[in-house]
Amino acid sequence: MAFKISSECISCGACADQCPVGAIAQGDTQYNINADECISCGACAEQCPVSAISEE
Repeated sequence: MAFKISSECISCGACADQCPVGAIAQGDTQYNINADECISCGACAEQCPVSAISEE
């Protein structure tokens, strides 16, 4: 299952820097994870300072 970023995202970018496959990009109001590219490694969730990332 892919990971998902909730509306709790503060757009700090910490998650995008940790994604080994580049599946995370800045959206209009927050970062988003491309579910088709996500390999479910969890590196992004470990780096999120507000725990806005969880597995779908």
